[in-house]
Amino acid sequence: LVFLYCEMCLLFHINSTVSSRYTTTVITSRVANRMDESKEIEFHVRIPKNAFISKFRMFMDGEVYDGVVKAKEQAQQQYTEAVSRGQSAGIVSSVGRTLEEFKTSVNVAAHKKVTFELTYEELLKRKLGKYELQIHARPMQPVKDFKVDVYIHEEAGINFLEVKGGLSTKALGNAITKTLADKQGWVYFYPTEDQQKTCDSCGEQGMNGDLVIVYDVNRDTTLGDITASAGYFVHHFAPSSLTRIPKNVVFVIDQSSSMSGRKIRQTRIALIHILNDLAEEDFFGLITFDGNIFHWKRELVQADHLNVESAKEFARNIYDRGSTDINIAVLEGVRMLNEHPREGSASILILLTDGDPTSGETNLERIQSNVKKAIASKFPLYCLGFGFDVNFEFLESMSLQNDGVARRIYEDSDADLQLKGFYEEVATPLLTDVTMIYIGGTNLTQTNFSQYYNGSEIVVAGQITDNNIETFTPQVLAISVRNTCSLYVLSRSKGFRKATVLSNIIYDVMTEKYKNDIYKHQLQLSGPEKETVKKEAMELSLKYSFVTPLTSMVVTKPPGERTDVLHKPKEGERLDLHQGYNSFTFFIIV
Repeated sequence: LVFLYCEMCLLFHINSTVSSRYTTTVITSRVANRMDESKEIEFHVRIPKNAFISKFRMFMDGEVYDGVVKAKEQAQQQYTEAVSRGQSAGIVSSVGRTLEEFKTSVNVAAHKKVTFELTYEELLKRKLGKYELQIHARPMQPVKDFKVDVYIHEEAGINFLEVKGGLSTKALGNAITKTLADKQGWVYFYPTEDQQKTCDSCGEQGMNGDLVIVYDVNRDTTLGDITASAGYFVHHFAPSSLTRIPKNVVFVIDQSSSMSGRKIRQTRIALIHILNDLAEEDFFGLITFDGNIFHWKRELVQADHLNVESAKEFARNIYDRGSTDINIAVLEGVRMLNEHPREGSASILILLTDGDPTSGETNLERIQSNVKKAIASKFPLYCLGFGFDVNFEFLESMSLQNDGVARRIYEDSDADLQLKGFYEEVATPLLTDVTMIYIGGTNLTQTNFSQYYNGSEIVVAGQITDNNIETFTPQVLAISVRNTCSLYVLSRSKGFRKATVLSNIIYDVMTEKYKNDIYKHQLQLSGPEKETVKKEAMELSLKYSFVTPLTSMVVTKPPGERTDVLHKPKEGERLDLHQGYNSFTFFIIV
């Protein structure tokens, strides 16, 4: 196995365009086979986990070979038939923290060239007051024509633009050009061949590191902004200057035997950090569990200095033991929150576990039903799944059924920082019971949200009835601090933007939101209703040619070449090789 180096790679370009927080990235690689015999060339790309591949093309000898998105069953049938003829090899897709993998290969004749072009799209999500576009460059060789071009256009105006990551260090500083002009921003990264070999994360095999573009947009204090085009709209809601709402939070921590070693040590460290960050007006509770429940205190108490120090001492003495009874532990956390109603506050339940239930109630559907009935839509449940042994789909379904989200905590050296980072995202509630109302709107994505947190953003897309913008009135109904009911109404003279060149972005954002909302919805359903929702999601994926959990891309190649099939994996499926980074790479194999 030999990697062909720079004299074989003619160019490697990454071009990202961001508009209305929606990113379209095109990766282009052109390679020449200068050998006197044909060689197999492999194209290997890692893309963000939340992105959807929308196009793949190969250019050879004046011919264009396109990937075609099909229903997963249809693609699998074509793949199976090819296998039976000895012609195919499946594509291995993997999930790391933030990546999925795509690779394909093709035979290139002597002294010929091949160009690979892959396009993926992603709706950037605001976390802790910023959007991040991450590019991991690992071409495995210094490349003469290496370019990363990023263009950002935001009608609301760009508040700040920064470039971070391992590839923004001093050695590569003069390879980066950053320009900001009101509504537009540009970042160019053009390292020379020498720079690709001598930077902190470089070597004879070229660069291996991240370029992270960080930005936020200008915001008003009310309804945010709406972009409308061709009968569609996208609403970004992230009001500023709101007073934080005191919270009631219960932490339910798994201390079963499977949490032994580094997992339990990192949990203790993270929990102590989190307790330090509680505000004095917050109330909190702490439960650990294995086959039984262990209380720090049986009721919620105020987060004053004495209580926080006592809870930290309890956290320092959490040790692994016993089996796993998730049902009884979560229900106890619900009881504590239900028995502590506090006007003008926001309640949150956080579960951390690394395994399946092994004692008490072990039927997953009954556990979900018990928890949903007990919570009764009064507050969100956030499930943190530690490591890859956990049944993440079970946790994800249970979270979504209770207005929360699930997050995987990766069993790495920084797991305590991952736990603390998640908590920071939900640490400061600003609004509760948020209802997005669109008079004159239809075909809407999710419009009800239990809470809005500082630094985050609510995004809703839909159609404007009869494309009549004059009768379209957006409103937001929410409860703010001190249980005050607030009504936000967006004026067409402020914050209402009519797009002229952004029609594709409007369609794409709406499609992205529909796919995510429908996928989340079908996790919560069963039987005929679930099949109906899955069918709707698949139709959208096929209509807009996205590789989703319900569709696959068949990579077409010259006659006689094997057929590859790209699947989007579920959370938890992974490839051990080259795992753990968010990068774009291609390997050329001789």
